[in-house]
Amino acid sequence: MSRIYLDHNATTPLRAQARDAMVAAMDVLGNPSSVHAEGRAAKGLIERARGQISEAFGASGADIVFTSSATEAAALACAGRDLTSGGIEHDAVGAWTSQTLPVDANGCVAVLDPAQSALQLANSETGVVQTLPAGLAVSDMTQGFGKLPVGFAWSGADMALVSAHKLGGPKGAGALVLRQGLDVTTQIKGGGQEMGRRSGTENVIGIAGFGAAAQAAARDLADGVWDRVAELRKILEKAIEAEAPQTIFVGRSAARLPNTSCFATPGWKGETQVMAMDLAGFAISAGSACSSGKVKASRVLQAMGFDDVTASSAVRVSLGPETTEEEILRFADAWCAAEKKYRAKAA
Repeated sequence: MSRIYLDHNATTPLRAQARDAMVAAMDVLGNPSSVHAEGRAAKGLIERARGQISEAFGASGADIVFTSSATEAAALACAGRDLTSGGIEHDAVGAWTSQTLPVDANGCVAVLDPAQSALQLANSETGVVQTLPAGLAVSDMTQGFGKLPVGFAWSGADMALVSAHKLGGPKGAGALVLRQGLDVTTQIKGGGQEMGRRSGTENVIGIAGFGAAAQAAARDLADGVWDRVAELRKILEKAIEAEAPQTIFVGRSAARLPNTSCFATPGWKGETQVMAMDLAGFAISAGSACSSGKVKASRVLQAMGFDDVTASSAVRVSLGPETTEEEILRFADAWCAAEKKYRAKAA
């Protein structure tokens, strides 16, 4: 029986539109910094993608700086600034901020000084969606872009981080979106590409795929694809709850991404669950992909007030546009069967 992929918050399957754009870009010879016809052709692909992302992200009038990832974009946005954040931020942002902002039991953060704060739009582990205050310095919108009807221009943030591979684009392409007139501390110096903010020859192929993926993701959002995914998430949680009523669903009473379910059986290690499901043919995770594989409690759940045992016992299931109800029910059956075995052994 074929495997079932339920880890879309870690990375997404490459969209056909992105693949086609990347294949076409492979045949474009020039360096985008060259002034001859070949160089202008390569530069044209970058600017086309910049326009596609701007339209999909509601970022008209903003500057879009292409990077290798959202992690690099975070460094570009946060370096040289004294920012605060809550303990739920991705490590890419947490590494640059003092994590002192209060987080409530639903995973919502109270921002005290927006101009000196970083706040993600949506959490990759729990799916909890934040309300962004006006004048917010930096927002990691990696998980929300393409899944939520958000526009950078009205988001309240001065800078946003986004990534291609979270919405059906290629790995290795990200961007920092910032309001015109703002400046950043350049981290990679050299030839002055990307408006002098990020030197180095641009990843033309990856950027072309990013633009095409963003355009396709915007169409999916407009067509209500994620509403259908949210219904599948309800089916999943109802099926698990019926067989394992003691299961803790994290952030369930808060607004969440339509595709994300984080749940825990205290004492049953998240890594053990991931391995059991992997052997059964399902790909899920025990937290952010950047921190999974490390045997430790979820920092996000700890910030929400969960004890270490529960924070070590959570898994994340994240669905995609192509996920089916049959796949969801198959997973629920497999997970519930494994959960019963765990409880029988623990008794």
